[in-house]
This record gives sequence, structure tokens and C-alpha cells, in this order.
Amino acid sequence: MVKKDKNQTKDPLVQAIKEAYKAGQEDEALEPIVATDSSGQPVGRLRKGDYVVFYDIRGEREIELTQSLVDKDFSHFPVEKDLDLNFVTMIEYDSSLKVKVAFPPDGKIKNTLGEILSQAGLNVLKISESEKAIHVGYFMNGKNEDIFPGEKRIVVPSPEGISSYGSTPEMNASGVTAEISSNLRNPNYRVLIANFANVDVVGHIEAKEAVIQAVEEVDLQLGKVVEDCRKNGVTLVVTSDHGTVEEWLYPDGAVNTGHTTSPVPFILADFSLDDPESLRLKPEGELADVAPTLLDLLGLEKPSEMTGSSLLLNSSRKEGKERKILLLILDGWGMRKEKEGNLIAQARTSHFDELWSRFPCISLLASGEAVGMPAHTVGNSEAGHLHLGAGRRIFLDRVKIDRAVEDGSFSQNESFLWAMEGAKRDRKALHLLGIVSFYSSHGTNDHLFALLRLAEERGVERVFIHSLIGRRGEKPESGAVYVAKVQGMCRSLALGHVVTVIGRFWALDREENWDRVEKAYRALVYGEGTPGLYKEEMKK
Repeated sequence: MVKKDKNQTKDPLVQAIKEAYKAGQEDEALEPIVATDSSGQPVGRLRKGDYVVFYDIRGEREIELTQSLVDKDFSHFPVEKDLDLNFVTMIEYDSSLKVKVAFPPDGKIKNTLGEILSQAGLNVLKISESEKAIHVGYFMNGKNEDIFPGEKRIVVPSPEGISSYGSTPEMNASGVTAEISSNLRNPNYRVLIANFANVDVVGHIEAKEAVIQAVEEVDLQLGKVVEDCRKNGVTLVVTSDHGTVEEWLYPDGAVNTGHTTSPVPFILADFSLDDPESLRLKPEGELADVAPTLLDLLGLEKPSEMTGSSLLLNSSRKEGKERKILLLILDGWGMRKEKEGNLIAQARTSHFDELWSRFPCISLLASGEAVGMPAHTVGNSEAGHLHLGAGRRIFLDRVKIDRAVEDGSFSQNESFLWAMEGAKRDRKALHLLGIVSFYSSHGTNDHLFALLRLAEERGVERVFIHSLIGRRGEKPESGAVYVAKVQGMCRSLALGHVVTVIGRFWALDREENWDRVEKAYRALVYGEGTPGLYKEEMKK
């Protein structure tokens, strides 16, 4: 729960955010607010030769904005061609970006599920909506940009031209089902991997009826897939990446549109067997056990890198016939016994319920340390799909960076020091760009505050903060509270000032909605947005 900063109502920028709330705006799609001087001119804009640290840690939603700021040949909308920013990203967003990376990848994640299937000569088909295609592709392949030999991807377009998926909770799940159905009979593919995005995507919208419709749409499509698998003798594995709407309410009754710490389902309906109910599963497991289980079902050896274990207790070997497998991921479908505030339990889910009651099934850990996150933290799509494909626990960038802050190595990071010493030497501004939140899959104020403290220690004179806000998992109007906390830290250090506030909807796109990215770019570079007075005492 966030607490209000006692000074937040005194801050003109925070007051501008609150005025936007009164006008009907919400955090995630907040129109840009920019700091201005007493004459109304924007201050703290990105200028030629300035230094920038984009401190977000997830990566795939940060690529487009970074491209617009650093790529010399960027052409998706008009940009300043000679901006020549000195740019640092917290982690590697894309290997082609011309930036310094503070915490580069530890190395390639070898022998993931996709790579092992490729090495075995098995063709794999991945099917997903465009809204979540990156998860079954890039993340399931170990954050690998390459497509393995024998792997094909079908991306079904998500609905376009809408302001919110709350108006189309069915999304294009039927399109995903159609592709699954037609390809279950395709002899070219031994393994199909698909996901239904609805519950996760719509679950981030505070619209109860739309969420229930999303759950019921997934269940409807699941029923069709089950019937197709039954007819074609396909081994169906159903699971999820993390929980969401099964815990729709906070203890105080407020709506929780974020992810949860709930376990997720694992169901094995092996229609290739005469008695699909004969298989037995271990009583518990985690997402990293899914890949070893699939390899076991296919009769393939698990590589040494996969420290996860097969969930099968009895033999899965078949005589005279090779299995065809469909791994179906119900994004955001968590398991929770309590019905209070549980929108999955409140929805009609007859097909899922039949699978769960009839076939071998268990719950899998999908949050915290089980998916490489700090203990007791919620899961997310990236960590979930990464662990589904990797078959081992992988410490995520957040854990690595948190440890660097704790042991002091963060303040010795060469990329940060390069930016800060360069800003001092060249008499340029240092810009800190990223999410403001106590805990988001994109980042945390802890990392921003560590950068501010380091800038103060290194004697950087001008620091401007560009805050991205969004309430996934937050209470309504949390953005103003977090911006106030950042301003409070700046006051305590007598350094820095928030000069831009913008909803993450505009800045963190991954579907090439360049009109959104352009809005963020023009706010950062030209100061286009609602003015918020720049307080003189914060100029130090």
C-alpha cells in the first residue's frame, strides 16, 4: 500500500497529475505533463549531447522509445537527427541498440526447450496473439532473438483501433483456436505451443464484467481445443505463466489489477493413451518443471542445464507411436481456493473444471524465488514464459541489480560512472528515465534512488527525472504518490527534479504503435504536454 507524501499537494507537478485525475485520466494512459518555468517554457528537455540513463529492467517494451532517441536512421516519425545522446540502459533491451548497458546479459541461456527440440529434429509451431507473441517466442527461447531451426511462429492479430481491451474481452482467442485446430492435423509439427492472452491482458483493466467475459472466453476456446485434441489423439498440457484475477481484491476491498503470488494449474490430458487418466504426477512442482516434463513425454533426454524435474511419476513411454504435444498456456490463470474476490471462480468455467477434476493435475509455483524473483514477490509474464522454456531457475535482472545496490558494486558500475563523469566534464544534464513504482516488472524506485544518490556523490550538477507511471497492480491514482516520493528524495539530496510525467501506455509500446511512442518522444524532447510549474528551489 502506498502512503501519501505530506509535501505532495505543495508540488506543482504533483498537483497537475491530480488535476488530470479529476478530468478523468488515469495513470497508465496519463497524457504528458511537463515542467515549465515561470514564463511557460519547458525545462529539463533532452538536449544535444546530454547523458541519459534508462533504468527500466524488463526490456521488450523499452526498445521502441530507445530507438527513437538513439538510432541515426530512425524513420517512423520525425526526430531530431543530431540529438547525439549519450545513452545508458539498465539492461540490454536489444543487442542492435547503440547504447552502453549497465548490467549486460550473463551469457546465453543454453539448451532451452526450443533449442533441445530443434537439436532433436522436431518441428515446433508457436501460435499466439500479437499482444503476447513475444512471450512464447523471445522469452520462452531464453530471451533469445533468434528463431531455432524447425521453429515456426503464427501471430494472430489482436483487435486494432480500440481504446481498451475492456471493450473486446474476447480479443482474438478464436483466431488462436482456429490456428491450433488446423495445425493439430498437420504432420509437420510434433510440438505446438500456444497461449490465450485474455485473462492477463483484460485483468489489468478495472472492469469486472469484462474480466469475467475474458475468463469465460478462454474457457470456451479451451473446450474447443480439448475436443480437437481428443479427436486427434494429441497430448494436451495446460498451464499458466502467473496469476491475476483469482485475487481481484486487496484485503481492504480495493481492486487489484496486478499479478499475484498464486500458484498456477498444470493439467496433463494425454489423449494419445487409451487411458489418459492412468498417468500420475508428483504432488507439487514449479514452472521450471514443465520443460523437463515435455521432454519426458517426447522420450528425449533432459540436458544437464535443466535443473527442473519431470512431473511424471510413472512411465510415459508409448509403444509404436510418437506423441504429438500441445502446450497450452492460459496467461494470467491462477489457482486460489477462496471464492471471495476470485473472478475465475465467479466465472463459468465448465471446460477447465472438467479437465481439473478428471485428468492428472497439480498446482505449480509461479512467483517469487521459483521464477528467479525476490521471495514473496508476484510473478509476471516474462519470468513465467522464461521459466517454462528454460526448465531451470534463472535469477532475473532485478535480483542481480538489487544485490549490486546492497553490496555497493552498483556505485562502481562503469556505465553509470561514464554517464555521470561525462555529464560533469561536458557540462551537460543527466536524465534519469523510467518507471516510478515501489515494485513493477519494469523497475523500482529503489534503483532510481540509488542512481540519484550516486549522482549526488559524484557531484553531478543537473539531474532531470522523466517518470513513467501506470497502475498495473497499483491502487488508483498511485502515480501522484510515487512522483511525490521521488520529489521528496530530490529535496533530501538537494539534487534533481521530476520534469516529465507520462503514462506508460505511451512510452512503453511493443506493437509498433508509433503514434504512441511519438507522443512520449515529443514530451521528452520538445516539452509537449500539460505544463507543471518548475519550482525554483529545485534547480540546484
